[in-house]
Amino acid sequence: MSQVRILAQPLPRAGCYASASSTSGVTDVLCEACDQLGWTKPTKIQVEAIPLALQGRDIIGLAETGSGKTGAFALPILNALLETPQRLFALVLTPTRELAFQISEQFEALGSSIGVQTAVIVGGIDSMSQSLALAKKPHVVIATPGRLIDHLENTKGFNLRALKYLVMDEADRILNMDFETEVDKILKVIPRDRKTFLFSATMTKKVQKLQRAALKDPVKCAVSSKYQTVEKLQQYYIFIPSKFKDTYLVYILNELAGNSFMIFCSTCNNTQRTALLLRNLGFTAIPLHGQMSQSKRLGSLNKFKAKARSILLATDVASRGLDIPHVDVVVNFDIPTHSKDYIHRVGRTARAGRSGKSITFVTQYDVELFQRIEHLIGKKLPVFPTQDDEVMMLTERVTEAQRFARMELREHGEKKKRTRDDAGDNDDTEGAMGVRNKVAGGKMKKRKGR
Repeated sequence: MSQVRILAQPLPRAGCYASASSTSGVTDVLCEACDQLGWTKPTKIQVEAIPLALQGRDIIGLAETGSGKTGAFALPILNALLETPQRLFALVLTPTRELAFQISEQFEALGSSIGVQTAVIVGGIDSMSQSLALAKKPHVVIATPGRLIDHLENTKGFNLRALKYLVMDEADRILNMDFETEVDKILKVIPRDRKTFLFSATMTKKVQKLQRAALKDPVKCAVSSKYQTVEKLQQYYIFIPSKFKDTYLVYILNELAGNSFMIFCSTCNNTQRTALLLRNLGFTAIPLHGQMSQSKRLGSLNKFKAKARSILLATDVASRGLDIPHVDVVVNFDIPTHSKDYIHRVGRTARAGRSGKSITFVTQYDVELFQRIEHLIGKKLPVFPTQDDEVMMLTERVTEAQRFARMELREHGEKKKRTRDDAGDNDDTEGAMGVRNKVAGGKMKKRKGR
């Protein structure tokens, strides 16, 4: 069974990350990897957490999204793995599948020169191939709690009795998604004698309870004690009647054309409907929500990351942890019911020192929720300037597109009922163009190409 390859010759120190890390004790090999990834200097949370983690302390890291939390736990784990190579060395628990894949990518990028192997264990993907991956005994397992329990109970020969590191990333969200019983089960089957890192953007009562159960004498690294959004983020709101939400959305997409957008909706259905609506108007929109199969979700995400699509419509599945470097504008099309989710949503833009915009739609039904958000972040948001007469000129086109979107949704629902078969690699909206061509006789196609 191959161990981690430990390089005999330490690589020469390179770049500023290395010199900044030299005092903290991260090995040269990993410093080199950081430089290759373009990490020039450690972020605040990394400066605070890494030296303590290397001393072998348990850590609670409180930091806003986009602050480099993954590096803060991945580097100490890889450093320890180099010192004492072993299989099934670390377990990282995350709330969503997409975040699990992203963390895995970072581990593999940082550990590429030392041959680190990871396995991603999440729902929506065939269990058998995951069992085979676990049988190879990877160094790091990145998992969502539900599927991991499934493997611990049913996969022969798989256990975590030798585990040395446990990381809970976005712990508040793991617990909010009612994974508490799963987390308790996992804690029972892993060694008590381990290092535990708990990272969270918000410190809730549930997280405090988990901290008491899982961590021994932890050190708290708080980069932001107050709920806050990044300084370089320009935040606005628009107060509008709910029946004109679609029209105002189209107006904003036209006004800020050329930017990449992430639009948050509250339900899977609304995400799908709005994606179809925007497609009908010729925008390159793509949905990401929990009712899509895992391959489609990753497909949507990759198309957006590769800039093949400029608008990603998402439910809160995507509001946590996803690092998509080029989001210029976040639109809260449906206001989040939990004010803390607002911080995570707008944290998709203005990441790692870049600037960005967020615009929140407030209808007559959302005033109280909006006031709660302002109270939480401790600032009054300015109004985003709009020309109402220009918005109203779009009404006719938008109404027509709404009608087509409804028909496509209905047709898609019926097709799903008929086939109950989720074949096809395109995301759901790209396959649903048939109705429009039939009804409009190609009229909308011309408009799209204009």
